[in-house]
Amino acid sequence: MHIHSNVVCLILITTSGIATRSCAETDSTDSDTDSHSDSRYTYRDDHDPDGIGKFYMDREIAQVMGFGPTGQGAEWLERETREQEEKLTLLIRSLDLQPRMVVADIGAGSGVISVLMAKQLGDDGRVIAVDIQDAMLARLKKNAEILDISNIVPHRGEVDSPCLPEETVDIAIMVDVYHELEFPWEMMLELSSAIKPGGRVVFVEYRMEDPTVPIKLVHKMTEAQVRREIERPEFSLTWKETIDVLPWQHIIVFERAAEAAESFR
Repeated sequence: MHIHSNVVCLILITTSGIATRSCAETDSTDSDTDSHSDSRYTYRDDHDPDGIGKFYMDREIAQVMGFGPTGQGAEWLERETREQEEKLTLLIRSLDLQPRMVVADIGAGSGVISVLMAKQLGDDGRVIAVDIQDAMLARLKKNAEILDISNIVPHRGEVDSPCLPEETVDIAIMVDVYHELEFPWEMMLELSSAIKPGGRVVFVEYRMEDPTVPIKLVHKMTEAQVRREIERPEFSLTWKETIDVLPWQHIIVFERAAEAAESFR
C-alpha cells in the first residue's frame, strides 16, 4: 500500500489579471500506483556528488541551487559579472518577445531574468515568475518593488508542476533550470499543457559539448539530450531552432503543436 500526495489545483485571478493555479497537496491512499511513476527513473548509489543519484533517460538530475542560509544562492544569480559571462541582454533579445505576451519564467529564482523580460515586454505584457522556494519568491518580489516593476507575478509552483492553467502562456523559459528538475517528465507534461498552441518553450542550458564552460558537469546538458527528453509525443513539442549566440549556453527552442496529445493526461 502506498501513501502519496495528490495535487488539488484552484484557478486564481491575480490583481494583474493573470490566471494562475494554486496547487495544494492532499494525502491519499492508493493500493496499486504512486503519484510519480518510478519506472521512468533509476537510482544509483555511485553518482556525481553534485547530483541527487536519480537518473532520467540516462542523465543524472543535479542538485537544486537553493536560496542558501544567508541568501548566497540568490546573490550568485545576481552577481555583477553575470552579464559579461552569460550575455543576458543578448538572451532576452533572442527570445523575440512581443507586447501583450504572457511569459512564464520557470525556476525564476530571485528574478534576474524575469526583470529583464518584464522590461522588454512593457506594461501590456506579463511575466509569471514561478519558483518552488518561498525565500526566492520573497526576494524576487522585493527586487521588483525596488525597481518599480509591476508586470511580474510571483507564483508558487510545485516540484512536479508549474501550477499554470492550460493554454495561457505564450512562452515558457527555463534558464539553467531544467537539469535540476526532480520530476522532469511530470513537469514537462504539466508545462506543455499550459502553453498556447503555437507557443514556445525555451531551454537555456550550459553546453556539455564544450569542456571549457566553467560549470560542474552535472549542471550541463548537450543539445541532443535536451531534444531527446523533450521531443516525446506526449508533450506535443517540436524542436524549432537552437540559437548559439551565448558564450556558455545553448538556447533551445520548441514549439507546441496546434493539436496537443491527450492520451497521457
